[in-house]
Order: sequence, then structure tokens, then C-alpha cells
Amino acid sequence: MGEFELIRRHFQRAGQVARPSVALGIGDDCALLKPQPGCQLAVSTDMLVEGRHFFEGVDPEALGHKALAVNLSDLAAMGARPLGFTLALALPQADEAWLAAFARGLFALADAHACPLVGGDTTRGPLNICITVMGEVRPGLAMQRSQAQVGDDLYLTGRTGEARLALELMQGTDWATQACGAQALTQHPELRRRLERPTPRLELATLLAVLGNAVHAAIDVSDGLAGDLGHILAASGVGAEVALGQLPTAPALALLPEARRIDCLLNGGDDYELLFTVAPIARAAVEAAAQASHTPLQRIGRISAAPGLRVLDASGHAVAVSARGFDHFA
Repeated sequence: MGEFELIRRHFQRAGQVARPSVALGIGDDCALLKPQPGCQLAVSTDMLVEGRHFFEGVDPEALGHKALAVNLSDLAAMGARPLGFTLALALPQADEAWLAAFARGLFALADAHACPLVGGDTTRGPLNICITVMGEVRPGLAMQRSQAQVGDDLYLTGRTGEARLALELMQGTDWATQACGAQALTQHPELRRRLERPTPRLELATLLAVLGNAVHAAIDVSDGLAGDLGHILAASGVGAEVALGQLPTAPALALLPEARRIDCLLNGGDDYELLFTVAPIARAAVEAAAQASHTPLQRIGRISAAPGLRVLDASGHAVAVSARGFDHFA
């Protein structure tokens, strides 16, 4: 199977429903997209490398899902609606079964969010997946990191820490297996799902965007809650207080010693949840948006004038924590 047959067979979908956002898709030198009049174009790129971002031999259907999900999560952080995406794929060989499963996972998520594949590239090499996603957002409605304001409520979708614990269990890390048991991934299948099949929070994000000036800053939690919150604080020139007891905690994480549990909650990566700040006057509207989009949501703290992040226990006392985000070159 040659390169062009590979593309035709697995990625060029016959009879695909035409999207008004796509003037020209796969088959030419460039795709042509049509954002709605007056909208800004939102663009994000993520690369997944075997051995760095995922294990060798991972389920290719789950990998197809995650490869697109991590990009759609970036669109969610901006309140943008998907238009389409490109796929650059390096493969050690053209494995029919692997490609069929990968495409199945990829397109299931793409179809769920009306985000068609519009182009890309394939080559031979170590397994490497690079996706660029395009979306649109009305001017002034993008939820930027630099807009948090003192007094804002701080919200988190879903839960953090589960993907980190799954990774430690899959690697056989002593503290994880001793606390949770050798069969933890079987007893808590949600852990592996959270690592391999994250949920981009697009439905909630698009509802938040239309709330206008009440919703201020946002970021997707990919490198750890504390580290990613730190990006908002630095860009906005503010601080934050997070109530440790308000952080949603999965049952499996409750098995961990306190220090490990806090580390997973605050510094675990691969969560792809949405963290955002909102004026308190909009609490009812935010809760209504969460219900309408069936998104689990928790208010975990507030934005403060004092710089830096303070994590508070149930008594309101500061807890000493190591707040660090994941860094590929650290």
C-alpha cells in the first residue's frame, strides 16, 4: 500500500457530509476554510511522539481519539468552535489494522464535534502524530489567559490526577502500586480512560464564550493544575487561592497517602480539563451552562491581588505544596 492509497483508504472519506466551514478539503495543495463573517481564526498544534507521549503498543483507536482531543481541548480553552483539522502522520510501516483502528478513534471524535479532516501529510519514520486544529470565535469573546481579574471565581471541570495515577500504575511505580494494589487499573478502569481518552470540554466552552464579559480567563489543564493556573496568574498579574477540599477527588486517588494525592491533584498532567475565571455575579449562568452541557464543574477558589498561588486547607491555613508544571526540557 503506497502513500496515496493509504490516505485514500483510511483518511479520505467518501460521501462525507459537506460542512459549510470547508470550501475545499483533502486532495489539493491547501485546504480552504470559511470562517463565519466577522469571526477570528483560532489555531492550535499538538504533537504526540511514541515513547514520550504514549506507550509503544497503545490501543490505536484510543490514540486516534487522544490525538485530536488534546487539540480540541485547546479550542475549548479559547471558547472557539471547531472548523477542521490537518493530520501529519509518521509511520514506521503501513499497518492496515493499526490504521483502521486509529482512523476509527480519530473520526468518531471528529464527527462528534463537527470537525472534519481537511488535509495533512504522511511519511515513513518513528511513530509521530501532529495535528493542527482550526476554529472560529467572535472578536472579544476568546477566553485569554491574560484576562483574570481580582475577585473572580475559579472553576475546574471534571477531576484532575487520574491520568497521572494511571501513568504511574502502568509504569509500575512503587508508591502507586503499593497504595492502590496490582489490580488497580482493572478495579478502576476510569483511570486508564482518563489517560487515553480525555474529554475536550467544547460544549461548555462555547456556552461560556457567549456569556461575554463575565467570563475572563481560561486554560486547558494539560501539564498540571498548579502549573497551568500559574500561566494565568503570570499573564494576568494576579494571584489565586485554591481550597484543597474543593478539588474533586476520584475514589482511586483517595487510596493514596496525602502528599501523593495532593501531588497528583495539583501537578498531574494529561487531564485536559478546563480551568477558568468568572465574575461572581455570573455564578448562576455558569452553573446553568454546566448543566446544559452535562459537564461536571466545581468552584475551587478565587483570584486574589497578592501574587502567587496559595493552597488552603479546610481551616483556611496555607498548605506547603510543590507547584510545578510538566516541562519536556526540564
